[in-house]
Amino acid sequence: MAEALCSSSVASPCGEVGVGLAGRVRSSAAAFAESVPVGGYGSKSTFPGWRVALTDRKARPLPRRLEAAPRQMNLSIGKAMRWWEKGLQPNMREAESAQDLADSLLNAGDKLVVVDFFSPGCGGCRALHPKIAQLAEKNPEVMFLQVNYEQHKSMCYSLHVHVLPFFRFYRGAQGRVSSFSCTNATINKFKDALAKHGPDRCSLGPAKGLEESELMALAANRDLDFTYNRKLGIVPIADAIMKEAAAPGSPWLPLPETATQLFTQGSENSLSSSGR
Repeated sequence: MAEALCSSSVASPCGEVGVGLAGRVRSSAAAFAESVPVGGYGSKSTFPGWRVALTDRKARPLPRRLEAAPRQMNLSIGKAMRWWEKGLQPNMREAESAQDLADSLLNAGDKLVVVDFFSPGCGGCRALHPKIAQLAEKNPEVMFLQVNYEQHKSMCYSLHVHVLPFFRFYRGAQGRVSSFSCTNATINKFKDALAKHGPDRCSLGPAKGLEESELMALAANRDLDFTYNRKLGIVPIADAIMKEAAAPGSPWLPLPETATQLFTQGSENSLSSSGR
């Protein structure tokens, strides 16, 4: 038995001569080395069912372009969500502040101004926006001012805007001529107001803009950089009557010369253009 061990061979229970222990270890190592090279991936394997790979390489960091991919994706999605900037016409723009809104209304003259209060997260505002842009394209003489509720929330509170989408129409010396909430299902309300107040006309006096109570509320709001100095434009009654009589389509008859002289001689009566 000792001699058999020394010769590295033993007899199997079935009577067959087996390979010695040392020989079996050497043959297994050689077969494994042929099928699985160290430091790489083997193309063959002596194991029945799966491949075995041994490697001493360290894990490589991800390329910078792959690490930056999620951030770039977020930026592209954020830009695509700015739906209120799509389809803008030359007569459409966004109000930057309360002062910008008030000044735009005062400088509009006789032009109709539509103020559109919206919010980026308002589904109704988003659905209605394409139709508003189409109406703005068909009415280039009308000014459309957009007010972002999320950016100017404090200003909207002062103007008593609490529902979206919301619209206010302003026209010359008349000031606010219409105010309502409108959705995609009630777009006819917007079209009717546009047809009613949109035609050209000559206003009696300068543009009024925001209501005096609204101007005072904006000036009292500490969150806004807005100042309001009450100024009343006094228009002589003679000039007001003569201007309205000379306007195209005026219901006034041509004034006689004696009446014109009476008015131009001077009168203490005056007409305030502040809406009273």
